[in-house]
Amino acid sequence: MAEAGYKYLKTYQLATVIYDLTVEFCERFLPGFDYRRTKEQMIQSARSGKQNITEGSRLKSLKGYIKLLGVSEGSFKELLEDYQDFLRQRGLPLWDKNDPRVRKIRSIRVIDKPDLPDKPEEAANLLITLINQETFLVDKQIESLEEKFVAEGGYTEKLFRRRLKVRSKMQRV
Repeated sequence: MAEAGYKYLKTYQLATVIYDLTVEFCERFLPGFDYRRTKEQMIQSARSGKQNITEGSRLKSLKGYIKLLGVSEGSFKELLEDYQDFLRQRGLPLWDKNDPRVRKIRSIRVIDKPDLPDKPEEAANLLITLINQETFLVDKQIESLEEKFVAEGGYTEKLFRRRLKVRSKMQRV
């Protein structure tokens, strides 16, 4: 059986890495009952970001696909805030986007899942960098689909054109 096309999307591949690392991060750095709600929220945000890419890619409607990519982006931005809160609440630094460590992370190939660092500062900044990459890519994917929608129309418009074509043929008969 052929593999689903969405699995080749860089946004999906990176979302999968973020989801897997977030589960690992939460298990390692948010132990115990006190962080239960935060852990659940972070894991669900990462999962939602990934799953909405999958669900959207399977829709016939470009409008629906664009909407679900927006939901995905929103989930990742929520997750980004959680990681930034994690650093702030522990007095750990948020690395600047020009920091050499961030540049090194950005050079990682999307399909390669990096090992989660043992230090909480490094782990959180790794995930922040990956999430920033993800939201950038999702935003570009949305822009591309919007251009396609403008050029080709949506699913309903295409069906309507087909219906008009059938009606036209029927009237000629």
